[in-house]
Amino acid sequence: MYYFLLALLLLDAILLTVIVLLQAGKGGGLAAMGAAGAGSDTLFGSRQAATLLTKATWWTGGIFLTLSFAISLLAGGAGQSESILRGVAPSAPAPTSPALPGTLQPAGEPETAPPPSSEAAPTETPQGQ
Repeated sequence: MYYFLLALLLLDAILLTVIVLLQAGKGGGLAAMGAAGAGSDTLFGSRQAATLLTKATWWTGGIFLTLSFAISLLAGGAGQSESILRGVAPSAPAPTSPALPGTLQPAGEPETAPPPSSEAAPTETPQGQ
């Protein structure tokens, strides 16, 4: 049923596109109004007779909206009420490095001393004494 409605929606979308492109322009839009002497006819457009293409546009547009709503109801399903993040494993927080001596710390955080290194610093002993 879902794929049948989707196929109808695609055919309706193609038909709607063709019908809209076949129609003649109704005027120049906002560019044709001009600043001087814009009457109510040019502001709101004059009433024109409904042609076959205009009626077909309204019908195909209505069918498009109806099919889109029906497909969204079919695809939406009530079984998708849990979070999409439920199956994702939490990532480990990034390791923080200690601040170097002499750098600024954010307010409220005490300055930390660098951790002791595991290697002992070599001590110099005088030679020959």
